[in-house]
Parts: sequence; structure tokens; C-alpha cells
Amino acid sequence: MASLDPVIDPVLDKDGVRLTVEDAIATVTLTNPAKRNAQSPALWRALAEAGRLLPGSVRVVVLRAEGKSFSAGLDRQAFTPEGFDGEPSFLDLARGSDAELDATIAEYQEAFTWWRRSDLVSVAAVQGHAIGAGFQLALACDLRVVADDVQFAMRETSLGLVPDLTGTHPLVSLVGYARALEICATGRFVLAEEAVATGLANIAVPMDQLDAAVHDLATALLAAPRDAVVETKALLRGAQDRTYEEQRGAERQAQARRLRDLAGIGD
Repeated sequence: MASLDPVIDPVLDKDGVRLTVEDAIATVTLTNPAKRNAQSPALWRALAEAGRLLPGSVRVVVLRAEGKSFSAGLDRQAFTPEGFDGEPSFLDLARGSDAELDATIAEYQEAFTWWRRSDLVSVAAVQGHAIGAGFQLALACDLRVVADDVQFAMRETSLGLVPDLTGTHPLVSLVGYARALEICATGRFVLAEEAVATGLANIAVPMDQLDAAVHDLATALLAAPRDAVVETKALLRGAQDRTYEEQRGAERQAQARRLRDLAGIGD
């Protein structure tokens, strides 16, 4: 996917991940199209590092990928006896203690958690295959813009595993329990039309319009005052865990903060 942006020196560029920052927009790009942006522990550490390196000025983070596929999921080399160079194989991890295995998976999950920070809005630009860990990485973002060739699939269950990279919560939130179970248990593809219809994607566009559509969305997200967006995001994110009356109270409290801020009245 060719970028419309000018050349910008990267803040981070390693292990298949590149981070660039231009004013209030950061772009995280998966940069291993030859392997369809297959994922590895090194890539996950680089993604987590990208989150830590974001300047405070950033309001919108765009996640994109080079090549025809967003991400074909976990690199199957993880399941070979040799694993990746300098890394324990997943077979070795399985032989460790429960505490060690839990801690390792928790570390991997860090690559998928920071995208929903309250001070950011994250947008995934997804084309081609987004399978397994690739699907979960797209789900880690607040919003998804997809190309009309997108193919989402959650293949973990078909392989005797479960989705463990934070994808189950947003998937159920977006499409409901029954459809989420069917998608995961069958491992089938979800194409662009269904993705938009079920809420997995905000919009689908032709592949050659993907960058422009994401740019337009990012620009629109920057139009509102930052604090108002932060408060609104927090209200919406917490709504499913609150009762109706609790949500009413949260709205009142948030609006009081906004009114006092606009009036120049401090706490």
C-alpha cells in the first residue's frame, strides 16, 4: 500500500515495525510484506515499544501494513522445535511453569493493549488477509477502515488454540457473542461487506483509496478539541459496563468537567 505522506524520519524502525510521527498523527507500519507481515515475539516487542515512544502531542495513531496483506497472523516458525533465533519456541514455552507461561503471554499482549489508550484514537487500515494475530491486531484499534479485498479470519481455534492477544473482548463487543463464537469456532473468512454490516469495520473502500480514506478520517478526528474527544471516548468505552443510571451520572460528571474547562474554571 503506497503512502500518500512525505518521507519522514522514523522514530522506530526494527523487527518489521516502523513508527513515524507528523504533528498530531503517528503512523505504525508493518514492514515485512515478503512474509505477509507475519508476526513474531520480536515484532510484538517492537509494537509495544512504539506505543511507549509516542510523543504527548499525538492524538491519532494509524496502523497500516505494506504489501498485499495486512498480516497473515503468527509466523508458523514459532511452532517448530527451533523457533526463532534467540527466542524460546512455543513448544519450549509450553514446557515451562504456569507462572512463566502466563507472564510470557502477558508480555506478548502488551503489543495489543496500548492502542485503546484514552488519550488516543487509533485507526487500522486493513487490506488483504488479516488472520489470527493479524485480525486481533486490527481489533486492538478503536476504528477500522478496510479495503474491499479484506479477509478477516480467526484461525486459532481451528489450530487447537484460542485467540489470546486481546481480540476476544472487542470482537464480542462489536458483533455479539453468537456471531463471535461462530467466527472463531469455524475459522471462516469475514469479507468487507459483512465486516461493515456487522460493525467490524467502519467503512470499506477500493484498495487504491484506502490511504486517502484513512487520512480523511484522521483529519476529521483532529477537528474536535482533544479533551472533548478523550471524555467522549471514555464515556463510550465504559458504557457497556455501566447501568443506564450509572451512565447518566458519568455523562453529567464529564459534561461538568467540560463546562468548567470551557469557562476557565479550574478544579
